[in-house]
Order: sequence, then C-alpha cells, then structure tokens
Amino acid sequence: MPRPDRLHAPERALPDDIERINKVFAEAFTDRYQRDGLSGVRVPPLNPAIWRFAIAGAADGALVWRDGSRQLVAFNMVHRSGTEGWMGPLAVRPDRQGEGIGRAIVEEGIRRLEAAGARVIGLETMPRTVDNIGFYSGLGFRPGHLTVSMGRDLSGPGTSPATLLSHGDAGPAVRSCRVLTEGVAAGVDFSREIELTLDHGLGDVTLLADNGRLAGFALWHVAPLAEGRSPDELRVLKLVARDLTLFRRLVSAVECDAWRAGARRVAIRCQSAYGTAFGALVDAGYRVHWTDLRMTLQGKGEEGRGDAVVFSNWEI
Repeated sequence: MPRPDRLHAPERALPDDIERINKVFAEAFTDRYQRDGLSGVRVPPLNPAIWRFAIAGAADGALVWRDGSRQLVAFNMVHRSGTEGWMGPLAVRPDRQGEGIGRAIVEEGIRRLEAAGARVIGLETMPRTVDNIGFYSGLGFRPGHLTVSMGRDLSGPGTSPATLLSHGDAGPAVRSCRVLTEGVAAGVDFSREIELTLDHGLGDVTLLADNGRLAGFALWHVAPLAEGRSPDELRVLKLVARDLTLFRRLVSAVECDAWRAGARRVAIRCQSAYGTAFGALVDAGYRVHWTDLRMTLQGKGEEGRGDAVVFSNWEI
C-alpha cells in the first residue's frame, strides 16, 4: 500500500482539480499572512473561471503534486509568454511545508522554462516576507523592482474611447498586438493570454491607434478575481504602449472601456522600473494599494525597453 506522504511526479492540472487547488491556495496564503503577523487576513478562494484561464494558459506548465493517497499537496502554474517565463501562483499545503517540496516545485518550473527557451524566468513575492525572499534567493533568484498595484475609482464614462478587439476581426488584431510587442520587447508574445481571455469571456483588449497603426493595447479582465465577488473592477493584465504619451492615452481609453463594461474601478499593476509611467498614474489619480517584489533567475532577467511601456502582470 503506498505511503500517504510519498509524492508522485508532477501531473498536469485539470479543471477537475480546481476545487482542491483553490483550497490549498487559500490555506497556504492565509497561513503565510498569519506568520507575517497579519492575523486578521483571510485569503479567499479564487473565482473558478480565473483558475480555468490560468490552467489553460499554463498548458503543460499547470502542475500539481499528489501524495501516495492521491491527495493534492502542492501546485505551480508555470507560464510562458513567448520568451518571457514566470511562475505563479504556487503553493504547498501548510501541513507539508518544511519538507523541501517548495524547492522541488520551483526547480521543476525552472527546468521546464529553461527547456522551452525562456530568456526571462521570474516570479513575484511579498516584499515584507523575508522568508520567501531568502528561499527564492537560495534557488538563484535575485530581487529586482517592485510591482505596484494601483487603483482608481471612476466617476464617469470618460472622453477617450478606443477600439475593443472583440468588436472587430480578432485574428488580424491579435497579430497586430504580437507585432507591436515584438517591436518593443523582442521575443515577448501575449497572444495566448489575449485569445484565452476572449474564449473564456473574462474581459477584452483595448486597442489604441496612432496615425492608422496600432500604437498600444491593454489586455484586461472584468471577471471578479475572488470567488463570490461582484464584477465591479477592471484589472489590467498586460499593457504595451510605444511611449509615455501613448501610455497616458491608453490608460484613459481603458477607463472608458471599464465604464462601458460596468466596472467602476480600474486596477493596474505597474512595474516600478517604469518610473515615469508610475508618475503618470499618480498624476492621473491612481493610488498605491499593494506591492510585490519582482525576482528573476540570475542570468534570466528583464531587459530595458527604451521609451516603450510594457506591463506584464506575473499573477493571474
């Protein structure tokens, strides 16, 4: 008879695993907050629709580990957007932490991303959690800039409408997004996330043209992140703009689309390496609500993008 504590090799996560993944996620992250002294924080389960998107997006990188009794012990969602690879969320069941399982699931993620040719390999963690930073550092990750979660409440429909990808021929529009991204961040490709967002009905893409050519886009979700919440917030997952002026116009257009979609708040996760874009958001009324530390594997870090702004959310 197999020992319950023996771990099987990683298996591909399936939609049938979502309830168990969600349970491990909520328990592990609540436990982490409590150990950081935030005893009142309870992390809710995520919207199952968001998990379906994450599992489909990670594809073969959506990994779960089970014990000898086939109970789910850990998971790691390993994503790749062209040559940009990242992991998240990932978690180990609280009663199995301290056994080296966390190291094993991160090393498996690194191995798969390296085998797939990822030039960037990263993840995000809470900057106040020194245990996590030390753990990932021991696996070869190095701290970089912050990802700053910023939000703004909307007071009206706005005056800078743009085009929604879903309102036209999706194929050419997705290709235009890929060409624009390749032009400012070689090798990076958000096509899969765009297509899955539309397929799963989670949101849309705001397209911004300049002189008849695509000059910026923002992929966003309005489906609530947490289970049981109302869809009152638009969250930007990926954003590309050729320069700061176009970035400002794109943010205004996203706000218009948020209002049309029924959302009354816009949330943007801004990488602090883009200091001028961060300042533009502050000037536009966005306020900081949370920070995550962005860490990349040594030798697999992000490169500068010149005048362009490229926000790539390493969370689901």
